[in-house]
Amino acid sequence: MNPKAKFGILITVVVGTLGWLAVSGVGANSSYYKTVIEVQKMGDGAQQKKLRLMGDVVPGSIQRDGRKVSFSLKEQAQIIPVVYDGIEPVPDTLRDNAQAVAEGKMSANGVFQASKVQAKCASKYEKKYGERTEANKTTAASY
Repeated sequence: MNPKAKFGILITVVVGTLGWLAVSGVGANSSYYKTVIEVQKMGDGAQQKKLRLMGDVVPGSIQRDGRKVSFSLKEQAQIIPVVYDGIEPVPDTLRDNAQAVAEGKMSANGVFQASKVQAKCASKYEKKYGERTEANKTTAASY
């Protein structure tokens, strides 16, 4: 067998192996973004998949007990309780009415068991519509 054929076979095997690893790894670790309503519509199917549950934190629902943090996420009138018991602390932005994403699995008792929690407070980081900074006002006035 000539060297070019050996090299071609080697490249084919390497690329094929890398492709197989990429596809199998993505499938095993994938999680789906779902809203509270979508997860509730999934029924028992929600227990089969790793999910990222999105919703707004229900005011007054945040309970801290050491590393364990429980709270509820809502969308319209639908609510799902969430329990996080992880190594990383929950973000400071996890507050009443904040948008949050909990990554984990739904348990049989209807409580979402989160392995990771992310939260943001949009009003804290975004400017109100039409509001300008002093630099923008000065620039606009100079035209």
